[in-house]
Amino acid sequence: MAGAASALFLLDIKGRVLVWRDYRGDVTAAQAERFFTKLIEKEGDSQSNDPVAYDNGVTYMFVQHSNIYLMIASRQNCNAASLLFFLHRVVDVFKHYFEELEEESLRDNFVVVYELLDEMMDFGYPQYTEARILSEFIKTDAYRMEVTQRPPMAVTNAVSWRSEGLQFKKNEVFLDVVESVNILVNSNGQIVRSDVVGALKMRTYLSGMPECKLGLNDRVLLEAQGRATKGKAIDLEDIKFHQCVRLARFENDRTISFIPPDGSFDLMTYRLSTQVKPLIWVEAQIERHSRSRVEMLVKARSQFKERSTATNVEIELPVPTDASNPNVRTSLGSAAYAPEKDALVWKIKSFPGNKEYMLRAEFHLPSITAEEATPERKAPIRVKFEIPYFTVSGIQVRYLKIIEKSGYQALPWVRYITMAGEYELRLM
Repeated sequence: MAGAASALFLLDIKGRVLVWRDYRGDVTAAQAERFFTKLIEKEGDSQSNDPVAYDNGVTYMFVQHSNIYLMIASRQNCNAASLLFFLHRVVDVFKHYFEELEEESLRDNFVVVYELLDEMMDFGYPQYTEARILSEFIKTDAYRMEVTQRPPMAVTNAVSWRSEGLQFKKNEVFLDVVESVNILVNSNGQIVRSDVVGALKMRTYLSGMPECKLGLNDRVLLEAQGRATKGKAIDLEDIKFHQCVRLARFENDRTISFIPPDGSFDLMTYRLSTQVKPLIWVEAQIERHSRSRVEMLVKARSQFKERSTATNVEIELPVPTDASNPNVRTSLGSAAYAPEKDALVWKIKSFPGNKEYMLRAEFHLPSITAEEATPERKAPIRVKFEIPYFTVSGIQVRYLKIIEKSGYQALPWVRYITMAGEYELRLM
């Protein structure tokens, strides 16, 4: 087992200890002062963003949130990534209880803070970090519930992310497959960088303790089952699961089996580092007439099949910082000058596949320019869009089964959507 935390400190922005909990007795409050000294020494260093520091036999792991430093000190050879993740979970829990995590909210809730820290870590090992479960037995004014003499079900049960006894009149599951396309195209029209980041986002309203099984068109799974994979399977990369998924089961037979949390959560995230054809291609020709005006001709073309339609398309076109009096004409949608962005924003509510639209714009420039004019800004064209019922990767949900001992019938709803992430096309 990885080494444990020795103590957890909550410090203000000046390094003063607000709260600390000693778990193993091998560090003192002086360690917080040593940590802050190391932190000041690191300022200006190229590695100043490193969340881990080491000094005289003690490892310090920390995160900063608002005006608070959360720091764990350990004398053991510990799993730094695990403890840093734990600190982020502590932030989430405190925000759940106090709305905002800052010095004032800690001072106003000292008793609750210590109760939470005692439940979330035992002898230096992380325990329960689900706010919804902790709120069952650590109550503030926001959690006035009937007093119960028994421990919460989720603590005695192996499933720490879900309470027992949940009941819904209508049992439903909503699954959104959301993919973000990141792409960078240089001025020569070559794709410099492209990838797809996907997430399976779930909202569950299910009674009892349901067992869910999800099947995807995963190439490894289909080949193991002896099914044809040509054109119907995908290679998933960099998969990360919610803690509810049984990882051993997935490793054995690629089945995604889980007891879901109640409400909204990300079941799975993945990344595909693949060459992506730009879904919306934008070309811009810019002509300067003397120094008085600039003309812009822009063509936007959708490069996906006609049966799909992009919605809420926004194309942000950079213009000179001293441009004024725009005269704009579009073949579809509307365009507005956004001087705070030094850009012309072209909005198209509905952009069908395999279509091309045009924009013409003319801007006036000041007739008098400075002798030492600043170099022209080389901002890229930025594009935003959403394409429902469409995924770049081709991922498909083959089935979603919900089994619960009471035998109720649940309604699963599956939806696909692709959107622009960091989507930029350089002009020059």
